[in-house]
Amino acid sequence: MFFEKDCTYHVYNRSNEKLFYSRENYIFFLNKIRLQVSPYADIIAYCLMPNHFHMMLKANEAGVETYNSPTKTHVQKLSQGLGSLISSYTQAVNNQRNRRGGLFAHRTKAKMLNEAKNDYLLNCFLYIHQNPIEAGIVDKLEDWEFSSYLDYIRKRNGTLADVKQGLELMNIDAADMKFVMNSTIRDLGDENYL
Repeated sequence: MFFEKDCTYHVYNRSNEKLFYSRENYIFFLNKIRLQVSPYADIIAYCLMPNHFHMMLKANEAGVETYNSPTKTHVQKLSQGLGSLISSYTQAVNNQRNRRGGLFAHRTKAKMLNEAKNDYLLNCFLYIHQNPIEAGIVDKLEDWEFSSYLDYIRKRNGTLADVKQGLELMNIDAADMKFVMNSTIRDLGDENYL
């Protein structure tokens, strides 16, 4: 993954099976995001699902900095942070569940949203937050604890997602957020971004 400063990305991955087995697993993963990803990117939105996750993030200056590891050159700190998130979470779940091997089905994907067409930034934002309803897990968005939706509608004062920046990026007034979040996702045009 290569990131550009101040560009916004949809970052996602899916597990081979179940990704989160308990509420504590979700909280642990969110803490890992805070420690291993948020120093290198502003988290605009996120949603953790039982077998996958989505994040919308904006790479910052520290995130695009590179360093040389013993095995690779020019490793970006944000890429390394995402790799550490996946690796350390997999190790923790393997220890907890007495299992071995990979937990994720694929490499983590990061799609730049700045180059997309058809209001993709807003569409992706809606897609991320509407995932629990689309999957049939909840009937109302506010019933899903593990997304930034509750922060955006001011039902939780979370600090992981940068709500102010998200509102500015989406060009949404905070008073209209609940209405916007329950809107239908427009034609995304390019399915490769999801």
